[in-house]
Amino acid sequence: MQPTLLVDVTNDMRVAREEIFGPVAVVIKFHDEEEVIKMANDSEYGLGGAVWTKDINRALRVARAVETGRMWVNAYNDLPAGSPFGGYKKSGIGRETHKLIMSAYTQKKNIFINMSDNPSGLY
Repeated sequence: MQPTLLVDVTNDMRVAREEIFGPVAVVIKFHDEEEVIKMANDSEYGLGGAVWTKDINRALRVARAVETGRMWVNAYNDLPAGSPFGGYKKSGIGRETHKLIMSAYTQKKNIFINMSDNPSGLY
């Protein structure tokens, strides 16, 4: 399939709502930062996103507000070794490629031992 750019797309179209795997991108017009954040978060997926801007304050506001596991600023798909990877919502479970993954395989338990000969607690 040749790389394809779909224009005049709205956020309610199937092509905008579902993940497309292939050389396909959609263009959705927006008027301001608040509107584009709302559109980005109006999804059941949240693996990754990106923002391109020269305004670092805007970049940080958008990166913090978009519900994704990873956000790039002025880049896309850079994956530094060892950095946590995983999504929000229906895009993945937990985090991979980081020590955080161990919590998915760990069952934590708190055991308190009274070393005194005298009883303690509520009994």
